[in-house]
Amino acid sequence: AGVKRFIFLSTIKVNGQRTIGKPFSENDLSVPDDPYGISKWEAENVLVDIATKGGMETVILRSPLVYGPHVGGNFMSLARAVAKRWPLPLSAVTNRRSLIYVGNLASAIATCVSHPNAPGETFFVSDGETLSTAELAKRMALAAGIRGNIFYCPLWALHTAGVLTGRQQTINRITESLEVDSSKIRRVLNWSAPYSVEKGLTETMLSINKLIS
Repeated sequence: AGVKRFIFLSTIKVNGQRTIGKPFSENDLSVPDDPYGISKWEAENVLVDIATKGGMETVILRSPLVYGPHVGGNFMSLARAVAKRWPLPLSAVTNRRSLIYVGNLASAIATCVSHPNAPGETFFVSDGETLSTAELAKRMALAAGIRGNIFYCPLWALHTAGVLTGRQQTINRITESLEVDSSKIRRVLNWSAPYSVEKGLTETMLSINKLIS
């Protein structure tokens, strides 16, 4: 079709579903361990092969969880719980999670469309700020202009509850770390996130409040 440059939105799950000790970077091996991550990894490889044979420029962006108005999944569940001021047993959770606001992701994509240094590269993108699940819940409450209802519960109790209720996978997601090093795109493309985490969470919580009001 004559496409000159193709921007592929992949996922950090190409590298795995959790980090231990240090953030994922572009230098780390790709070891996807779930169907979603595997499918993205296979798509990346096919696109690189097409670009090599056909001359089409390819840029790969691997993002962590994307949030913003109309977000879904576990992020939506947490945001709704915060907005409704439900008690959340998260104070003991000190994990490290990278996120990216949809406006920041759009900015990174737009930069990759035109920047001369982008073709042939893989970039990790994030807001540039790492939060624990407990910190995220507190920042959500602050963005919504309410007082968060977060209390202490030992991690072992959370995991036990997860096993007993069949929700161990959900507990793992909110207690484990998944952190990315997004310094490469800032260095190579001189990109920086135009929106703060506060701005992103404010827009997100506004949309949540409209849904539950």
